[in-house]
Amino acid sequence: MCLLPAAALRHRPVPLPAARSISASAAQQVAPETSSSEAGDKQGKPATARRQRVLSGVQPTGSLHLGNYLGAIRNWVKLQEEYDTFFCVVDLHAITMPHEPRALLDATRSSAALYIACGIDPAKASIFVQSHVPAHTELAWLLSCITPIGWLRKMIQFKEKSKKAGAEEVGTGLLTYPVLMASDILLYQTDLVPVGEDQRQHLELARDVAERTNYLFGGKKAKKMGCKHTRLLKVPEALIPPAGARVMSLQDGTSKMSKSAESDLSRINLLDPTDAIVQKVKRAKTDAFEGLEWDNPERPEARNLLTIYQCVTGLSREEVLADVGGMRWGDFKPRLADALVAHLQPIQQRYAEVMRDEGALDAILAQGADAAAVEAYATLDNVRQAMGFAAGRRR
Repeated sequence: MCLLPAAALRHRPVPLPAARSISASAAQQVAPETSSSEAGDKQGKPATARRQRVLSGVQPTGSLHLGNYLGAIRNWVKLQEEYDTFFCVVDLHAITMPHEPRALLDATRSSAALYIACGIDPAKASIFVQSHVPAHTELAWLLSCITPIGWLRKMIQFKEKSKKAGAEEVGTGLLTYPVLMASDILLYQTDLVPVGEDQRQHLELARDVAERTNYLFGGKKAKKMGCKHTRLLKVPEALIPPAGARVMSLQDGTSKMSKSAESDLSRINLLDPTDAIVQKVKRAKTDAFEGLEWDNPERPEARNLLTIYQCVTGLSREEVLADVGGMRWGDFKPRLADALVAHLQPIQQRYAEVMRDEGALDAILAQGADAAAVEAYATLDNVRQAMGFAAGRRR
């Protein structure tokens, strides 16, 4: 929420990199270790070691659901103990499609509160709102000007969403937002990015953009411009979440649980009341097979519901089968609903506490934005200098 070999293009005169795809064989789980923030400054001072840095975020569109939590946010809670972590509410990404301003404002605060309710500790991680750090948009513009449009046209989400909405009607942001996503990552000299299967292409674009920027403006060129750091952008690596964290739709075991799905019955929202959870589980799609099993390819719904049960109970796969494997659907669904309610109630209670104290929440987000801005503007100013922009006074 796998390390890939990072090319050091600035060290040799090779052609500009073409977009690539992450190979599954190259991905592996990584252990936390220290990472040099830079290779030292231009005066030859030694680099400062820090823990490896992780950045991630979720859009505030719609309600955060079980898939967001089990596939991402719950993993962040573990990561904050071992890494230097930045978790943002990516509100700028939420406007690539038509949106309601008041709904966006409310959802942004709600998402931040849910981060905290799920266990993200402001004392251990920087929690902030993407738009509160303007460096994101400025770096996105600089990188957009050197990112080939052909790379963006190949992005799967652009192809799918533009086809659905009409290619001539969608906003330009739908095409260019992967560059903003790259900027989110690269601003913080991020070592590792938690990614799922559907996000690998975006991370690979970020890697390509970093390599292209370093090739065009880094190394000796940056040194001649007087830059403090000659490697402008760190090439990030993928951090693959634990197996089994991918949560599928309650109405289609072959499709990922999604905020954009038309039917609310397809997902368990983190703030759903008990009766809604019970009804959604009761109406979840099942099959006509007897008993429950994990690995039958003809039973994607069985695998999905067992996975959810495993995640919220903390049982192993073997323990899950020993507990419920012999049940019929009519017996298992109430057991699953009870487990979901028991798991989500503490999160909902903590969320209510956070939302009641708006001043404290605002202070957490301001503190997170301040910490993020220190790192972001260090990167941005270095890139600006390398690209030939005069230093200005920041208001």
